[in-house]
Parts: sequence; C-alpha cells; structure tokens
Amino acid sequence: MTTLNHTGVSHTVFHLLGIPGLEDQHMWISIPFFISYVVALLGNSLLIFIILTKSSLHEPMYLFLCMLAGADVILSTCTVPQALAIFWFHAGEISLDRCITQFFVTHCIFMSESGILLVMAFDRYIAICYPLRYSTILTHALIGKIGVAIFLRSYCTIFPIIFLLKRLTFCQNNVIPHTFCEHIGLAKYACNDIQVNIWYGLFVIVSTVVLDVLLIFVSYVLILHAVFRMPSQDARHKALNTCGSHVCVIILFYGPGIFTTLTQRFGRHIPPHIHILLANVCIVAPPMLNPIIYGIKTKQIREQVAHMLFPKQK
Repeated sequence: MTTLNHTGVSHTVFHLLGIPGLEDQHMWISIPFFISYVVALLGNSLLIFIILTKSSLHEPMYLFLCMLAGADVILSTCTVPQALAIFWFHAGEISLDRCITQFFVTHCIFMSESGILLVMAFDRYIAICYPLRYSTILTHALIGKIGVAIFLRSYCTIFPIIFLLKRLTFCQNNVIPHTFCEHIGLAKYACNDIQVNIWYGLFVIVSTVVLDVLLIFVSYVLILHAVFRMPSQDARHKALNTCGSHVCVIILFYGPGIFTTLTQRFGRHIPPHIHILLANVCIVAPPMLNPIIYGIKTKQIREQVAHMLFPKQK
C-alpha cells in the first residue's frame, strides 16, 4: 500500500484497518458483530411495527420509543456493515466524501438518540408529576414538533464539521486504525492546524450530550422527589417501575461512552485495540439491547409481541 506523505498532496481515499493488533481474530470478532446487527434490525423493526400498527400504543412514551428504535436501525446500518466488510473481505477502502458522510450520519443519529432519551425522561416526569394533564400536554402535534426539533438540533450542530473537515489537507498517513470514520480520528491525519476542529467538537459534545445528561439527571431528581411523596407504596412501586426501562437504556447508552472517554483521556497505557473495541460497543450494544430491555420490562409491548408470535388458536 502506497502512502503519500509530502505536503501539497491531499488524500481522497483512506483505508480502515478494523481493529489493529487483532487482524488475525477479525473472523471471530465478526460473529458477535453480525449477531448484534441481526438482533438490532429484527428487534427494532418489530418494535416500530408493533407501535405503529397498534392504536393502543399510540401514546407519547411508545411514540418516543418508536423514534429511538428508528434511530437505532440507522445507527447500526451506518457502521456494522462497514465493519463486517472489513472483517470478512478486507474491504476497508473508503473515499474521503464517503468517510465524511458516514461520520455525519453516525454523529447526527447519536446526538438524536441522546435528545430522544432526554424527552423520554421529560415524558416520565410529566406522567408521574402531572398525570391528569399528561394527555393534554404531550399531544401528537407536540410530539411531532419535538421529533423535528431533535433532528434539527443534531443536523445544525454536526453540519459545520463537514466544512471544518473539507478545508483540511490530508497529506499524512491515509490508514485509519478503526472500523468507521470519526471526526478527530480523521482530522488528525491533516497537515493543517486542527485546533478549530478540536474546540468545536468539544463544544458540540458539551452543548448536546453533556447538557442532555444534566437535564436527564434533574428530571429524575424531580421524579424521585415526587415518587417518595406518594402516600401509597403500590403507587410508588408502579411509578418507579414505569421508569425502569428508561433508566436501563440511559445507562446502556451513556455508560460505555463515558467509559471510553475516560480511557482515552487517562488510559494512555491501554492498547489501541481496546479503545477501538470500546468505541464499537457504544455503537453496537445499545441498538441490540434497547428492544430487549423494553420487551422484557414493558408489559404492553411484551403482550403485543407474544400475541404476534403466538396467536391464539380459534
């Protein structure tokens, strides 16, 4: 493979290596990737179908869950097939424009999922703290506007990064030790100063994901305050149970990402393949496990799935 290193030549093609240091294990690593992708596609597609076709599930909580499932399908499809192509066929070649497009879609969907988890926390807050006004506050019209706002926020914050990347001259190594394209992971191969990219990337994270985490935390503080003021123990148990699925998904979504960030910042002694594996866990695990968590912990969805898979005999 020829690599151009002299100034003035900008690469237009890059090569994704997959997981560096574990090339001989790629075939084995591909098995959990493939299984997780199939489970994510089937599980989330089933959730979307059930929620859209069952009028009894046309409630805010399930409509937000439908948005989350749709985002999970897109997130998985943007990244896992590329990784499988590398593992199975060594097909890691990717153009600069396609790399930037993959980064843009992946990061947009990731930011959108964070926004959806925030509004799901808001939904639980309204349902528990203002149950009599729940249906009048969260109307279908408002839910639609919230969905558009979540997408626009992600689009508007990520879109400028396209121009920040396109202005760069990629005259260093064109081999990327990863399974998919990332902003700084691509920018660091430029010969230009990338301080603007670094600071804007930090701004995007703080103004979206970090802010969402803080607002979710505040929402659950208010929820717990309202729950423990309920006179009935059964009412408290029911209220907490309605939040159980959402809390599990929040931990699953933010947990690996926070751990990855900490290891990248403080774990310089950790081998590169561990960082790459952790980054893939952030992308692969939530789409696979979200429908399983909601299927197990949400009675209405569990009943609809059972009815669909095992219809009663006449």
